[in-house]
Amino acid sequence: MAYNGWTNYETWNVALWIGNDEGLYHEARRCNSYETFVQRMKDLAEDCGDTSGIAYQTPDGVAWNDSGLDTDELDNMLTEL
Repeated sequence: MAYNGWTNYETWNVALWIGNDEGLYHEARRCNSYETFVQRMKDLAEDCGDTSGIAYQTPDGVAWNDSGLDTDELDNMLTEL
């Protein structure tokens, strides 16, 4: 079911956080795909010793690797950044 112009709530929520959190935005701009962004978040978590939190999910609790995400739509969003 579509949500605010996105495929679903999960995709919208991830896009919302990437587009509106300065740190996430800058990390996303360094990535050529959403898959790369997710891996970058995991790498940053390991570097910092973080095993929870923003490295694995949005502050609203949607996992960066949620099975419901439309990664093609998120790839397009990253391209537009």
